[in-house]
Amino acid sequence: MDIWLIGTGDSIQIRPASIHGMLWLQTHFEDAHWEALASSQVRLPQLDAEALSQDAKNAGMSLGHLSALSVPGRF
Repeated sequence: MDIWLIGTGDSIQIRPASIHGMLWLQTHFEDAHWEALASSQVRLPQLDAEALSQDAKNAGMSLGHLSALSVPGRF
């Protein structure tokens, strides 16, 4: 997997999962955003994430999609 797209409410979190994914993302975001990308702090609106996802697929990136994550409480 190169890039994970994780649903977080009304936005999509972008999480690079390989060096290829990170390098590809760096070609789509300004230098100022690279640290946020590397630490999975970037979230995009749904439509922008869909466009980015399609572009990544066309470039041969392997994408994973997850719904919002939840962590069960302790019992």
